[in-house]
Amino acid sequence: MMKIGVIPDSFEVPFKEAVILARDLGAKGLQPYVTGGEMAPENLDKDARKALLQFVRDNGLCFSALCADFGLNFKDPDNEAGVQRTMRMMELALDFDTHIITTHIGKVPEDENCRDYANMLKTIERLGKYGDTIGVMFATETGPEPAPKLKAILDRADTKSAKVNFDPANLVMCSHDIAADDVYVLRDYIVHTHAKDGVYTGETTYEEKILGAGGVNYGPYLAALKDIGYDGFLTIEREAGATRFEDIRHAVNFLTDHLAKLY
Repeated sequence: MMKIGVIPDSFEVPFKEAVILARDLGAKGLQPYVTGGEMAPENLDKDARKALLQFVRDNGLCFSALCADFGLNFKDPDNEAGVQRTMRMMELALDFDTHIITTHIGKVPEDENCRDYANMLKTIERLGKYGDTIGVMFATETGPEPAPKLKAILDRADTKSAKVNFDPANLVMCSHDIAADDVYVLRDYIVHTHAKDGVYTGETTYEEKILGAGGVNYGPYLAALKDIGYDGFLTIEREAGATRFEDIRHAVNFLTDHLAKLY
């Protein structure tokens, strides 16, 4: 059965406070940003990592994944420093007892024979192969391009660890896709999801909404996830609005109601 998680940064409070808020709302998983501040790998020694993991477990939660999106340019042939930094976040994932990091790779180029495409594929393979070695999946987030275009480059990548963090709102807001349909396109790659909603407002503009108020039809979308056998996390992400705690509470209740009808 799918489980409900939350990105603790959405609460806009320190991590341990966010853990308590997530626990009290009934969430079971956490996907923190680890790209800077208190949760970054360079700021956590082994003892600190063990203590944080124990604190999370003591409150009845787990790490569903880590968000490692700091703007790494996957098309840049000279991105070695960023690749190495991402690898440190993959190692942190193991210390937090999760096997998934997520990020954005940028929009996949239309021309599969161009240099940018080749460089992006190379970066995906480097991180994926490192993931193959240590047992951590590198999941790119959906959105900038239609699902078949993302699937195509992942199909070409010579690695088993290049996967997908499925964000249905990004597909609606940026690619104007139907999330339920794209679940079937990317079914072999989905290892984590975001629970978010939004609407397309113009050629290059969009607006995030609370769950149920945007363009994601959550009934068919969740049914599609169940149909492909996905039983991982639906991780609530709220990046806008002045009432984020209430919006996250609404999201937990919204997903709980939908899951009760589905199972």
